[in-house]
Amino acid sequence: MIFSSRTTGKQYEQQARTYLEAQGLKWQISNYQCRFGEIDLIMLDSNQLVFVEVRYRRNANYGSPAETITRKKQEKIIRTAQHFLQSKQLSSQISSRFDVISIDSQNSIQWVPNAFY
Repeated sequence: MIFSSRTTGKQYEQQARTYLEAQGLKWQISNYQCRFGEIDLIMLDSNQLVFVEVRYRRNANYGSPAETITRKKQEKIIRTAQHFLQSKQLSSQISSRFDVISIDSQNSIQWVPNAFY
């Protein structure tokens, strides 16, 4: 059976969500989109919003999944998060951070809190 990259992405995002919920985070939104880009998961960790980028790599020959997040991609995620915070009028009310969940071909999960700013 052939899966589209979108279907595969949803599968790994669900796996990341389940993992983070097991760590005590609370799910808020999946696949938040605006004109600046998309954020895979938005979670709540105590009183802090966590914007999560989920990355999967079948082959690590060219680096880990987390290493595929370029500075340009980080900037898109940051702009998208700012849009989310402003649209919900949360900009001054809650702190936030950017985490990365990396999943490799053995389904091993690596969680990187505060991955970038």
